[in-house]
Amino acid sequence: MKLYTHKIISCILIILGLASCEVEEFSDLNGPEVNAFQENITRGDLPDLVGGILYSSRVNLGGYFDDIGVIGREYYRFSASDPRFTGDLLGGGTNILDNNTFYITNPWSARYRTVKNANLILGFLEGQDLSDQFSNQEINATRGFLKTFIAHDLLLNLNLTYENGIRLDVADEDNLGPLVSKSEALSGIRTLLEEAAVDLGSGGGAFPFFLPSGFTGFDTPASFLQANQAIAARVATYQGDAQATLSFLDNSFLDLNATDLDTGIYYNFSEDQTDMLNPMFFPVEATAAGARIVQPSFLSDAETGDNRLNKVAERSEPLTQDGLTGAYAVFRYETDTDPIPMIRNEELILLYAEANITVNPIEAVSALNTIREAAGLPAYAGPTDTVSLVDEMLNQRRYSLFAEGHRWIDVRRYDRLDELPIDRPDDNVWMMFPIPLTENQ
Repeated sequence: MKLYTHKIISCILIILGLASCEVEEFSDLNGPEVNAFQENITRGDLPDLVGGILYSSRVNLGGYFDDIGVIGREYYRFSASDPRFTGDLLGGGTNILDNNTFYITNPWSARYRTVKNANLILGFLEGQDLSDQFSNQEINATRGFLKTFIAHDLLLNLNLTYENGIRLDVADEDNLGPLVSKSEALSGIRTLLEEAAVDLGSGGGAFPFFLPSGFTGFDTPASFLQANQAIAARVATYQGDAQATLSFLDNSFLDLNATDLDTGIYYNFSEDQTDMLNPMFFPVEATAAGARIVQPSFLSDAETGDNRLNKVAERSEPLTQDGLTGAYAVFRYETDTDPIPMIRNEELILLYAEANITVNPIEAVSALNTIREAAGLPAYAGPTDTVSLVDEMLNQRRYSLFAEGHRWIDVRRYDRLDELPIDRPDDNVWMMFPIPLTENQ
């Protein structure tokens, strides 16, 4: 695993709340050596170091979402420079998923870079007496924040490799822990989130660092704890633990009566020269050199009047590449500075509905109707047996969470990958990515 030891991403959060960051080599006074932080981290250092987490957590997000969106048949990723988006990812012909190619090595290493950076900061905090710099509550709050980010990014990697597992224990790069199973990984991630919740619960009234606008409403230890619990609810759902999901949701920012389903935490983007743009944005009329084109069934399968179809936009003419054609472009993000959600209330309502399918079907239908009403659809009038409610829940997730990195994961955990559309006779739907080759070196 290629993890940074001589680099850490240094970041200063500007007044407007957007993260502007740059990677600094530790070879001069503007980028002190890691050992310097191990021996003497100051109050002024911490905002910069946490800013590095906020930066690295956004690196190669486009690659991650394309992996899930393309394999999950939400959209095609056209590229003039790389046919593997329409070849390998769609299993075209004799193509397979390569363990040493950008679509797995880049997002995988980016997420572990965030994990490494967070582990470094935790080590700085735990390896020295900081009583003259921070209160115990501030140390706890920081630990809780960092552990939540570690858990979140580990989960993203597990989403890619699934049954192939991930490494949980990577704090010491000279003594990496083993690859663990999906089940063990989910348990470890959930435990880490629970530890973070305890830290945040004793974290006082404020973080000793600033957070950008994507964390508005969740920028104190107590409010960020709600986001932590939301992520934990997602993990419990992946574990099939309905009661735990509902318990975590009780302590999250779930609002079943909200008119705004977008409340949550977000990745920020900006046009600042030291920041980055939203990697999921392409103009509607983008050419085949670089475009995201909606898989046609997203429109043909939709219910009449579903306002969530505003997440796609019709092009002036269809676009074709490698035997694939579509007339609509992904328009989930309308500008290159729109934020991308990490988790938001609409997903929480759907998690609540899913958990209640086996616990309280009436409550599940009520939650699903909240989603349907927001989408401009009539109330659900179908059967209330488990299979029918799962069908309805997955369908609502398909449209509510379009292009947000969920569809492939959702159908996979219900063993429904064979229900995804096949666009060309020799295409395949993959279950998981291989472990990157670098993990075996």
